[in-house]
Amino acid sequence: MRVPVKIATLAALSLLLPLAACGGDDESSQDRTITVLAAASLTGTFTDLADRFERDHPGVTVKLAFDSSATLAQQAVDGAPADVLATADTATMDSAEPALDGDPEVFATNTMVLVTPADNPAGISGFDDLDRGDVTYVACVDTAPCGKVAAALFADNDLTTHPASLEVDVKAVLAKVTSDEADAGFVYATDAVAAGGDVETLEIPHAADEITPYPIATLAQSEDGALAQEFVDLVTGTTGQQVLADAGFGKP
Repeated sequence: MRVPVKIATLAALSLLLPLAACGGDDESSQDRTITVLAAASLTGTFTDLADRFERDHPGVTVKLAFDSSATLAQQAVDGAPADVLATADTATMDSAEPALDGDPEVFATNTMVLVTPADNPAGISGFDDLDRGDVTYVACVDTAPCGKVAAALFADNDLTTHPASLEVDVKAVLAKVTSDEADAGFVYATDAVAAGGDVETLEIPHAADEITPYPIATLAQSEDGALAQEFVDLVTGTTGQQVLADAGFGKP
């Protein structure tokens, strides 16, 4: 079973280079590694796609680094040893433009929903209940794409209360809810699908007005640009699109 790697610093990412480069003369010339930096909300789908990519490319290892899009984009600009970047909004991808090799391609979309613990202890029946005053809810920090969308929905719905905490990424928001540390949380629809019976899902008014596009691009610092592009092709191709659709993502 693949264990996704969450890499929070450029220094930690640099450790991947020796791992990819080491090996004796008897190591197969086919042994290659690519590193994919991806938004936290892509954890399940990209883990699946990386497994498929490795099966179709004997001798190839795909290393996955999941974090907030803003963090990963900055690491890419700082020269992190990586090959592919996938973010949860176009603005963050644009901020990584100096590190991109070619134009990004939008491969999926997402919308935000409100989730509560499965037993819904606060008795939340609709979005308006967040304004009751006795409800604690959480969202992402506003530097992350999930936080920007949540903030827009706060404004769209004239929400007067404030989140109990702002989390680094959408996975952290979901964890607060499923561990009963919050009555509700703003997450992507795909995260609610992945959580299954651990959460109750409620629609957010105007969520369709705040659709999140997911772009992907190869990075200029890649040492195997052709292989990196093959991974991008998998994500944007028929197989990748089916995996994403099954997880609840919308079409590009």
